Amino acid sequence: MSETRLAMVTIDCADPAAETTFWSAVLGWEVAYSDENYGMVSGPTHAVGFGRVEGFEPPAWPNENGSKQFHLDLACTDIAATEARCLELGATVAEPQGGEGWRVLIDPGGHPFCLTKAENWA
Repeated sequence: MSETRLAMVTIDCADPAAETTFWSAVLGWEVAYSDENYGMVSGPTHAVGFGRVEGFEPPAWPNENGSKQFHLDLACTDIAATEARCLELGATVAEPQGGEGWRVLIDPGGHPFCLTKAENWA
């Protein structure tokens, strides 16, 4: 049987270069590629791509209309410091917040993502 592994997740967006810059700074990952139509950041074992979609509409938060198809969860050793850095880089705080133990932010392209406690992940 052949081995299959997840190599990359690609996220639709309106501005791949802006998404690539933001996520590279947040995760400390290398910008592997970036132009007006596509961008990619690479980490130690994974990559995240950003592809331009004309007429892209960001997902809603909260997800009352079912448009949010997925989001990224980031494991943070210091949620407050990570949140401050993300806000400096152009993220915004989502309202309402989901609960205690994590923070919901929205990246510059309109995608919700969560900051979670690193110790909660194996």
